[in-house]
Amino acid sequence: MTHWLELDPAAQAGQIAALGFPRFRVGQLNRHLLTHHSFDPDTWTDVPKAERAALAELAPNPLTVVRAPSADDGQTIKTLWRLADGELVESVLMAYPGRSTVCVSSQVGCGMGCPFCATGQLGLRRNLTAAEIAAQVIAAAREPAFPRLSNVVFMGMGEPLANYGPVLASIRLIAGPMGISARGITVSTVGLVPRIDQLAKEGLPLTLALSLHAPDDELRDQLCPLNRRFPVAEVLAAGRRYFDATGRRVSVEYALIDSVNDQTWRAERLGRALGRRWAHVNLIGLNPTPGVKWKASGRQAEFVKCLAATGISVTIRDTRGQDIAGACGQLAAAD
Repeated sequence: MTHWLELDPAAQAGQIAALGFPRFRVGQLNRHLLTHHSFDPDTWTDVPKAERAALAELAPNPLTVVRAPSADDGQTIKTLWRLADGELVESVLMAYPGRSTVCVSSQVGCGMGCPFCATGQLGLRRNLTAAEIAAQVIAAAREPAFPRLSNVVFMGMGEPLANYGPVLASIRLIAGPMGISARGITVSTVGLVPRIDQLAKEGLPLTLALSLHAPDDELRDQLCPLNRRFPVAEVLAAGRRYFDATGRRVSVEYALIDSVNDQTWRAERLGRALGRRWAHVNLIGLNPTPGVKWKASGRQAEFVKCLAATGISVTIRDTRGQDIAGACGQLAAAD
């Protein structure tokens, strides 16, 4: 049965009518799920007890916690979730001063095959539904010890734009009834050009993150196999079109790998390829991952200096959750 969160308003009203309940139960149920962040019918105190069980059958929690280790003095929590069919995914919740960010998964595994990413080594098992994605955000929003949830990043397991429909549906829930600004939502992609162009037309001021990792096709073919289909120039052109359509500056993600992509000439080439104004570079230290032969670069300062000399804005991503395998590239959903 289709989950309540995936139904349009007419279908929701139809299900409530079929139960013989008053129409205003639609709004009540949506508020409990998306505003009060609760799948637990015992907390739905404005609904008669006799009706709660039937409503809960329409909107079951699609996620069950397997475990949730913490790191960074309790400021990072990685949750391993079991789905209804037994599959596993992970999300990571991070606290910052006055706000929190959750990194969510959009697929079980990933089909992109990037060799430096633990998720990529799993292969693609299946897409997540919109309800399974939204439920990760709902769980993060109700974490009592964390500040207000203000940011959602689609940088967990999977390639979000390869699961376009459910990802977009979940974003409309997150940026609508849940009250999180679309400007606080980031969608990462390894470079599915047609989907980038499609996303640019959705009328949502999302941040687009391009997982680039190399400015030249020869190397990027190895690091991001999808590059053989959509090479660097096409991916960057799509990023520029996204900026032109939305006015939202694009984040170019670059995992710095020792003696692989950290040469100063690559920094200069990346700067020339980007030009100015429409993008900034987000440097990521490569995190240790079983089965990955590479290690993090020690030439971060040099790379930053070379990029800055080309006029490119550059930031260095704060590494969070590394000791619980919750940092970038480490998610593997191991039971």
